[in-house]
Amino acid sequence: MKLLQVPTIELEQRIKEEMESNPALDEGHEDELEDRDEREDLDENKERDEARDDFDFSQYMDDDDTPSYKLSIRNKGADDDEKSMPFVSGSTFRDILAQQLSLRNITEREALLAKTIIGNLDDDGYLRRELENISDDLAFSQNIQATAEELGKVLEVVQRLDPAGVGARSLKECILLQLRRKDEGYPSVRLAKELVENHFDAFTKKHYDRILKRMQISDEDLKEAISEIVKLNPKPGNSMRDNSKTADHVIPDFLLSVDDEELRVVLNARNAPDLRVSESYKQMMKGYAVAKEHNKKEKEAIQFVKQKIDSAKWFIDAIKQRQQTLLLTMNAIVEFQREYFITGDETKLKPMILKDIAEIVHLDISTISRVANSKYVQTPYGTFLLKSFFSESLSTDSGEEVSTREVKKILIDAIEAEEKRKPLTDEKLATLLKEKGYNIARRTVAKYREQLNIPVARLRKQL
Repeated sequence: MKLLQVPTIELEQRIKEEMESNPALDEGHEDELEDRDEREDLDENKERDEARDDFDFSQYMDDDDTPSYKLSIRNKGADDDEKSMPFVSGSTFRDILAQQLSLRNITEREALLAKTIIGNLDDDGYLRRELENISDDLAFSQNIQATAEELGKVLEVVQRLDPAGVGARSLKECILLQLRRKDEGYPSVRLAKELVENHFDAFTKKHYDRILKRMQISDEDLKEAISEIVKLNPKPGNSMRDNSKTADHVIPDFLLSVDDEELRVVLNARNAPDLRVSESYKQMMKGYAVAKEHNKKEKEAIQFVKQKIDSAKWFIDAIKQRQQTLLLTMNAIVEFQREYFITGDETKLKPMILKDIAEIVHLDISTISRVANSKYVQTPYGTFLLKSFFSESLSTDSGEEVSTREVKKILIDAIEAEEKRKPLTDEKLATLLKEKGYNIARRTVAKYREQLNIPVARLRKQL
């Protein structure tokens, strides 16, 4: 079950770990040795015998009299997920800010206060604490007397560090700090500063008509000012963290092709590795079988060999069973959603839940869940997580069962086609869906819109 839930890239690592811990497990087909000519066989057997002479089984034997179960704790089930937290190293944006202080012409006391302020910045680069509270912390923890006014002057030093916008106490201040570094020779920059300084509340609520009237400017001027603002970073603390991020690449577990309405599903080759029991370990077992006498050390050594061979066979069988379960489940999903996979039209997706597939393949729902939650399929229409093909059902006015994903696709199309100056409200979207035969309440439309990460109509408004 644990092998079943890991995606392809993790499976490769899991196989690598197993091969490192179990020398009886090798890569390659079982019949590879039979295809070699006699000379190669003799050379390999000679090398294998020499390696076996140098092989010290005592390294793998546990000479400790204390049973291993007394030295470990196991308080979870065999099917529980094992999640580890990776440790990463590198400079945080606070470290980089502190390094910049050495380039500033400030006193030792100001540097100490500046580092204290930097230490109080959140991950977005904002100072959420009041300066009076920081003053109290300095007095109690370091016995340093610093007034809020003095800290305010030092905060101005921090706000001049890079990236622009750090040390801001609000979104408005963050935007202004960045705008002040721009060339005011451009009219759009001057308008952007005036807009944020004097009409920020109306701007955040997108009351453009009110702004145009108060500032007495044209639509084009307002568009240029807004264009300057949207280029800025509302979370300057994240800018340095984003630079260190690595690109995530999805490796599909299944490859689906469509040829004249014929669907073909194959496993990614990385999901089907060639594994076999090491030939040298098989020869050890054969040698032990033909030997007439066995001393205690030989018995212990062969017991170790037997254990490793059994473990290798179990792992190979588990990999094969994983492949069979994956293909069985994927083929059932493809057949269930055949019309969608042939056309690529999302409105053709049928309502499908885990239970539907579990009943087809005669497996437990938890098994189907493990497959669907972490596996990807590459199709002619894109690469998708299997989980995305599952959705609840919804009844139309005619009584037909349709997928909620179909309704979401219609919502997306309607919002993309709406007039940007007058976006459709949830009420109007519900009315539009009713006209198409989908009897959905306004609150349900709001729920689907939030699931699609689409903002409310007011925030979708554009000039």
